[in-house]
Amino acid sequence: MTLTLPRPVFDANAAGGSFGALPDWDLSDLYTAPDAPEFARDMAWLETACADFARDYEGKLAELNAAALAECIARYEAIDITAGRVMSYAGLRYYQNTTDSARAQFMANAQDRITNFTTPLVFFSLEFNRIEDAAYQALFADAALARFKPVFDRMRAMRPHQLSDELEKFLHDQSVVGAAAWNRLFDETMAGLEFIVAGEVLNLEATLNLLSDHDRAKREAGAHALAEVFGKNIKLFARVHNTLAKEKEVEDRWRKMPSPQYGRHLSNHVEPEVVEALRNAVVAAYPKLSHRYYRLKAKWLGLEKLQVWDRNAPLPAENPAPIQWDAAKETVLGAYAAFAPEMAELAQPFFDKGWIDAGVKPGKAPGAFAHPTVTTVHPYVMLNYLGKPRDVMTLAHELGHGVHQVLAAGQGELLASTPLTLAETASVFGEMLTFRRLLDNAESKAERKMLLAGKVEDMINTVVRQIAFYDFECKLHAARAEGELTPEDINTLWMSVQGESLGDVFEFMPGYETFWAYIPHFVHSPFYVYAYAFGDGLVNALYAAYADGLPGFEEKYFDMLKAGGSKHHKELLAPFGLDASDPAFWDKGLSMIADMIDELEALED
Repeated sequence: MTLTLPRPVFDANAAGGSFGALPDWDLSDLYTAPDAPEFARDMAWLETACADFARDYEGKLAELNAAALAECIARYEAIDITAGRVMSYAGLRYYQNTTDSARAQFMANAQDRITNFTTPLVFFSLEFNRIEDAAYQALFADAALARFKPVFDRMRAMRPHQLSDELEKFLHDQSVVGAAAWNRLFDETMAGLEFIVAGEVLNLEATLNLLSDHDRAKREAGAHALAEVFGKNIKLFARVHNTLAKEKEVEDRWRKMPSPQYGRHLSNHVEPEVVEALRNAVVAAYPKLSHRYYRLKAKWLGLEKLQVWDRNAPLPAENPAPIQWDAAKETVLGAYAAFAPEMAELAQPFFDKGWIDAGVKPGKAPGAFAHPTVTTVHPYVMLNYLGKPRDVMTLAHELGHGVHQVLAAGQGELLASTPLTLAETASVFGEMLTFRRLLDNAESKAERKMLLAGKVEDMINTVVRQIAFYDFECKLHAARAEGELTPEDINTLWMSVQGESLGDVFEFMPGYETFWAYIPHFVHSPFYVYAYAFGDGLVNALYAAYADGLPGFEEKYFDMLKAGGSKHHKELLAPFGLDASDPAFWDKGLSMIADMIDELEALED
């Protein structure tokens, strides 16, 4: 689309400094520049290290004793760290400006080289999984290996689904022109979309931000602009989803996966029946959660029916003044410190050392994330800070991830990574701490109502919306297994979960059926979304234990975060008296949301 309208400046600092000085990343702890000699050195080392590793160990893993296997794992972990460092640097630079062709090229070239270097390592997991069970158990009974057993237990869960060595190497090589290429196409297309609202050209993040504006006309204009641009590009997005879903179906079929979701459950180290219990509990709770809340919201807004642009509307009494960055920082750090001073101390360097990139800038990836990089460096947090109350909660959320990643780094590269189902624990808990601190300090009934409503909306977005997204993905992959889907087919699947999850108080404007198109999780991480609901339900149950005064809660909480991926969710939750495999567990978490809605209804009296 050719545009002659002037482009606005999206940098919040340049636009009058309305939020104060927003921090940028300092990536020099990874590499000082793309042409830094250390980058070239690490690439050269990787090429040699991977080849040497394959030469020394391929075809020989079953012959190694415990001491030799421990050395082998240490070498594998060193390769993992260096490759992760390279790709973290390339990826973070790219996400700072996804429309910069030089950054995109640098990342693509790095990915190509890393893929080529690591292809000889494909044998490792395949050959490892062929070790007989008795020999495997004997090896990992040795003190030199025992701590790594959870990693390799998860690896061996793939035994029934692994292919021949030749096919696994082929899939590894092909990945850069398969899913990874379609992911890049999606990211670059999204970053380049332009939305015209009231004569201004906005990017995706700024346009989505209009959906929570106080001015209803602006919200409506933003929603229509989104629908118009998504509609013009819907064939491309349908092609991306069709291709990725078909690619997944082919690979799942070859791997004999029992369902499209099964691979995600395996990687999350969570049983399918636990996810099903979560999904069923949330869907059954739609009437007492989202349906009931949105009827209240319609009343507050003086509307008979809500339109899609009213879903995230602020309440009429909310203060539209933007929240300064320093105020957001102090709010979150204060909430963390009130829980445990150590938690605030762990979060402080993110602000002091260039570990946060907060401003909205041209070409910057939308949304927010905390990237752990590698255990020998530190995480980086990305935000698109616009001074909204939700942005403060997003800061608390992503800092929670960052603190979790710092604490888990002590486990080492192979054990630090937490399954997605538990990866949201510290982030959602950080949000809850921040919310409770604000609620305790509320000075009026109106302020309390505003805070409660905001938290309920966030929880509905985290639980109800994400389970609706999960249902949409399940329907999409099931339908794609039967044949090619038109954009209209996908639109229909999307709308089939919207009314069910949001309730009959909503009307859906023409064009809303395309809003599946911009959600990156469907593209980057199929079936990721249920992890948000899992994390929220888990944290609600955890927070209830904390509020009830469970002895030693803080110490148990830090121990859980430090464990990283070294323990199963059942083992991690046991010290708190919780069990996610119990269907009643999810009802506890959902009851916390229902109780907040009860209080909101009581405030109406």
